[in-house]
Amino acid sequence: MIEAKNIHKTFGALEVLKGVNVTINKGEVISIVGASGAGKTTLLQILGTLDKPDKLADLQLLINNAEVSKLKDKELAKFRNEHIGFIFQFHQLLPEFTALENVCIPAFIKKTPKPEAEKRAKELLDFLGLAHRINHKPNELSGGEQQRVAVARALINNPSIVFADEPSGNLDSESADKLHNLFFELRDKFGQTFVIVTHNEELADMADRKLTMVDGNIVV
Repeated sequence: MIEAKNIHKTFGALEVLKGVNVTINKGEVISIVGASGAGKTTLLQILGTLDKPDKLADLQLLINNAEVSKLKDKELAKFRNEHIGFIFQFHQLLPEFTALENVCIPAFIKKTPKPEAEKRAKELLDFLGLAHRINHKPNELSGGEQQRVAVARALINNPSIVFADEPSGNLDSESADKLHNLFFELRDKFGQTFVIVTHNEELADMADRKLTMVDGNIVV
């Protein structure tokens, strides 16, 4: 599913990632933990193709057997849209659009016909308990509801991998617990792989594997 070798990332004189090696299998729920500044989010962004690692001769980043580090920007954007979903701490919903419209955006980028995209979006929102909220805009939804809309948006194109960066960091404890359990329900129902950066120890310990980052590398 994901095979990353010798992942380095520097910003000026600061070396944030120092040769990370990691393998993630299909259907796993992986948590990545560590102190602030350890490189967790940078690694997540590189694995998710939102950022690029330093170009080194022995660099390798395979996702679904595609060497994504060698893709051109347009090819990479297409690959990302079709294979990867993202969930962020701050849901990043567009305020002028309804829940249904927000969920459909990645499908429209993929050029999925509108009736098909809306049908899939309604199915996801129904599964997430939001069938009665599809026409509401983000400011009319609770924090937990907004984050579930963001989850539906991440799933709309049936990605094989979902990356989540502090997905429950902005939620109350009850909403966070529901979201954590939801990840495992989704894995069991749809077979997605989840890679989750979190400071939430409960969520981290629920994962199939917990990877700990220290000073730019994985130590566990």
